[in-house]
Amino acid sequence: MKSLTPDARPVRLTPAPRLASGLALALLSATTFGTSGTLASGLLETGWSAGAAVLVRIAVAAVVVLPFGVYSLRGRWELLRGNAGLVATYGVTAVAGAQLCYFLAVTRMQVGTALMIEYAAPAVVVGWLWLRHGQRPGPVTVGGAALAGIGLVLVLDLTSGVGVDPVGVLWALGAMAGVAAYFVISADEDNGLPPMTLAAGGLVVGAALLGLAGLVGLLPMTTSTAATTYAGREVPWWLPLAGLGLLSAAVAYTSGIAASRRLGSRLASFVGLLEVVAAVGFAWLLLDELPKAVQLAGGVLILAGVVVVRLGERPIRPVPAAEQGR
Repeated sequence: MKSLTPDARPVRLTPAPRLASGLALALLSATTFGTSGTLASGLLETGWSAGAAVLVRIAVAAVVVLPFGVYSLRGRWELLRGNAGLVATYGVTAVAGAQLCYFLAVTRMQVGTALMIEYAAPAVVVGWLWLRHGQRPGPVTVGGAALAGIGLVLVLDLTSGVGVDPVGVLWALGAMAGVAAYFVISADEDNGLPPMTLAAGGLVVGAALLGLAGLVGLLPMTTSTAATTYAGREVPWWLPLAGLGLLSAAVAYTSGIAASRRLGSRLASFVGLLEVVAAVGFAWLLLDELPKAVQLAGGVLILAGVVVVRLGERPIRPVPAAEQGR
């Protein structure tokens, strides 16, 4: 039997190369996720509805990732059949659910407030690991979470009071649950599904669900072929759509799953907060939206919080080979 600590199940001790690659993939995922708002902004100004932009984003990513997901199975279709429920849950919660709930939230409340609620997801991940697996966070982890939370408030510039719609809050909480599910499911290696297969399946399910939401009228679907403008230059309408599908979805989801499996859901979720910082940076570069000093300070605090959370991770010694399989 594997040895257990009093308050936690065994977790893999992250070697330096695995940690380094995990952090690199997590940064790639956060950065590419952070392009979505800026790329979508130009489309929305030309007449695209948010629902149509999100649907195309997820559908393009599904088409791109699906061949890689099938290839990663290498004929082991029993893995997909055995995890069909997990893939469906991932697609409904982590892909379509998070997107749909966030869209409905911002129709009733300010974007910054909705993001603040959605990006409380790392706290949900910490609570889930504590309640479900007994992985109680230590004081260092709690301190890092507090730093990251303060930084998030500053980056989103929520220091001034804003009105809150109760229904909007409920939708934002749904988006938060979807983001938390994304990190928890992505970090699970016990199911045996290759990261590409999980991403492909989730994107296909998510695209189908978003398409259904559009058909029943829950998501308005409006498109345009007018040119969009970024950094003072006009670009054809299909270019930001390609960026949304390839960068902010295909690359973001696949690298995020790979990162979560290397770092664990807790650390990966806190590194994911850097998506907000990346979003502010891309808005600065492409939309000329200059970040405020308070937002820059918030970015520094988020980064510091991620570092502290990493320091607070409590790795458990690897189980010796002689004890494995007993």
